[in-house]
Amino acid sequence: MFTTKANLTEPHQNISRWAGLFYILATVAPIMTYPFIGFLMGGRPVDFLAHVSANEKQVIIGGLIELVYALAVVGIIATLHPLMKKYRPVLSLSFFCLRFLEAIGVMLHSIFLFCLVSLSQTFSGTETFELQLLGELLLTAREWIFLIGSGIIWSLSALILNVLLYQNLLLPRWISGWGFIGAALSLLAYSLQFFDIHVSEFFYLPIGVQEMVFAGWLIVKGLNFQVKH
Repeated sequence: MFTTKANLTEPHQNISRWAGLFYILATVAPIMTYPFIGFLMGGRPVDFLAHVSANEKQVIIGGLIELVYALAVVGIIATLHPLMKKYRPVLSLSFFCLRFLEAIGVMLHSIFLFCLVSLSQTFSGTETFELQLLGELLLTAREWIFLIGSGIIWSLSALILNVLLYQNLLLPRWISGWGFIGAALSLLAYSLQFFDIHVSEFFYLPIGVQEMVFAGWLIVKGLNFQVKH
């Protein structure tokens, strides 16, 4: 019995579509947290513990959405790594490890938020210095975890992924080349934050848009898998 190319690639294309859906979820989930915990980001109020205490359920929902983000990242590596490891095993494993570290970072990010909720439950109307200091430490830890995990590590994983896709023509090279440049800009922007240098949001835009184009391509077209003999 002859096996057609369509028969060989159809399971792979279905997995590619799942990867595309996970990419969209991993992008949408962090954005969805802003209505719930946006007041803890950036210029947060001095009495943030009072805000957390008064909006406990809202903050918990934000933390649960962050866990969805972590699971979506796991879904990305669980679907893409088995498909790509046959082409560049080392690069594929590097991508797997980096995104797994990102997922762990996102989970820690969420756990610290739940710790902040527990801390706010001891709030009785007047914040003590100790409570305020501990709350600040939890939020500062969240910021560093985000910078390293969802910033530096994620950007490195995007660089590696797009090199692999470019070299093996698994995707049109204009998409993977765009992703490589976007990831490099993102890596630069996040790295500068270690020195308290904040650049224009433009540096993050190319990779953000490219990942949505990539996700759409995975869903509609899939990757260009070549059957190896």
